[in-house]
Amino acid sequence: MIKFTVLLIRAPSLSHAEFVEHHKGVHAGLFMSLPVVKATVRRYVQQHAIPAELPGMPPVKYDGITELWFADVDALARCFSDPEYMARVRPDEASFLDLHACEFVVSRENVVAD
Repeated sequence: MIKFTVLLIRAPSLSHAEFVEHHKGVHAGLFMSLPVVKATVRRYVQQHAIPAELPGMPPVKYDGITELWFADVDALARCFSDPEYMARVRPDEASFLDLHACEFVVSRENVVAD
């Protein structure tokens, strides 16, 4: 199983609350409506930063995290290169994310404790 983790930074024009509202209320449904997503995504989790200051730690840099699980890297690539994804979802991402500031990791999980 492959995990695709995206560290999200909101578009500068949005507040954190507006970003969360769009990510949860608009983007998730749009993304999940695509046939390629239904065929390739095994699990989809959104996480949104909360205001928390931790002693000795720098301020929170990201507004949220998206985690997506796929059977393999080919499924991941198929999902994000799909023409319908590029035509419908990518423009939505550009409306609420600073796409060039977001970062991602493609990985395999190693569960240490559960």
